This record gives sequence, C-alpha cells and structure tokens, in this order.
Amino acid sequence: MRAEDYRSRQEDLAGWRIGIVSYRLGERWFCEIDNVSPGARLTRRDGATREEAERAALERARDMLSRTRTFPTE
Repeated sequence: MRAEDYRSRQEDLAGWRIGIVSYRLGERWFCEIDNVSPGARLTRRDGATREEAERAALERARDMLSRTRTFPTE
C-alpha cells in the first residue's frame, strides 16, 4: 500500500505551532500531528474520512498541549 491524497499544513493550537499531515491508505484516512519545534509526533489517529481523522487527532493534541506546563522566560 502507498499513501495517497497527502496533505500537510501548519496551524496554531493551544498556543503551540503544530504540523498536521493527513493521507489515505487503502480505505482509511490517517492524520498525524507534531509540534513543529522540535518536530516530535504528538498523536496519530485514523477515520473513515479525512475530516474524521483530523478532528480526532486535533482533539487529542489539544488535550495534550493544554496540559503541558510552560514556564515564563525573562
């Protein structure tokens, strides 16, 4: 199998810059979200449609990032 209908973009989510990649493998859609710097993958979800996979991945990433502690820099 090979990835088809590949799409990549960047957005801001919960105060973080994230990368969103979605693609289709066979009949399933997959979405992966990473934090742009340093580029670590936060989550990967799948669904019957691109929108369903992206919605599930964004929901999980939002939950993870909203719980991330940040410290003020001077």
